[in-house]
Amino acid sequence: MIDNFEGRTAVLTGAGSGFGLECARIGAARGMNLVLVDVQQDALDKAKAEMEAAGAQVLARKVDVADAKAMEQLAADVQQRFGAPNFVFNNAGVGAGGLIWENTIADWEWVMGVNVWGVVHGVRLFTPMMLEAARKDPQWQGHIVNTASMAGLLTPPNMGVYNVTKHAVVSLTESLYQDLRLVTDQIGASVLCPYFVQTGISQSHRNRPGGALAADKPTKSQIISQAMTDKAVGSGKITAGEVAQKVFDAIEADQFYIYSHPKALANVASRMEAIVEGHNPPDPFAERPEIGVQLKAALRAA
Repeated sequence: MIDNFEGRTAVLTGAGSGFGLECARIGAARGMNLVLVDVQQDALDKAKAEMEAAGAQVLARKVDVADAKAMEQLAADVQQRFGAPNFVFNNAGVGAGGLIWENTIADWEWVMGVNVWGVVHGVRLFTPMMLEAARKDPQWQGHIVNTASMAGLLTPPNMGVYNVTKHAVVSLTESLYQDLRLVTDQIGASVLCPYFVQTGISQSHRNRPGGALAADKPTKSQIISQAMTDKAVGSGKITAGEVAQKVFDAIEADQFYIYSHPKALANVASRMEAIVEGHNPPDPFAERPEIGVQLKAALRAA
């Protein structure tokens, strides 16, 4: 929980777009020092210029969050410039779809690297710094927010690699919450589980190592997944800015689960009910059966 953001420091990964950029804007408006982290230099430069124009003190670093040594250098730079951060937003994420047996080793390594290892590095490097600051000052407050997805609470088909990484982030963050509660009352944790929001994640292959064409020729299932994701994300009615405000509200309220689309929790409830009762996994498209029909027909077509 943080009840006053003025003069506090935020570390934001994926800060060049989407939730990271919108949280930076709110942080700047609330008088925070900002550490902006992104792998895309032009987006990072633009964000840095905007936040400095808004009056924020900014440290901007181009970092691949999957790179342990680069993240260690980032943590050292943050410590030197601002000291322990109060708000850490492990938000950088990428997506990959298709039938799970069709994903290549390169697919797995890229998505796991950013979505899971990026969060692992943020937690392992910044949490000790935050705990040390809390030990020195009984009034010090901090909060860590990790970006998962509704795909971390569900298992929609044709996007298994992404699902795996986001389930890992939910589990990691729940574990972080419980571990922090053992040792301190000054640092909180939350997990962000957005549904379809226009953030640019559907085009994350633009930053894939080696370029967008680094993977093998996409399979039919991967092409279908990309098209469906583009459509779903593009038609999203909740904005990234609205989700970013939910993040700050959750930090102030010490709220763990953050949802962009609470109505989607009906699918989570049916999944959990099946787990408890020992039933087979339920139809993930029960509320929108036409989507499942279309996907099955497309995949089975010659």
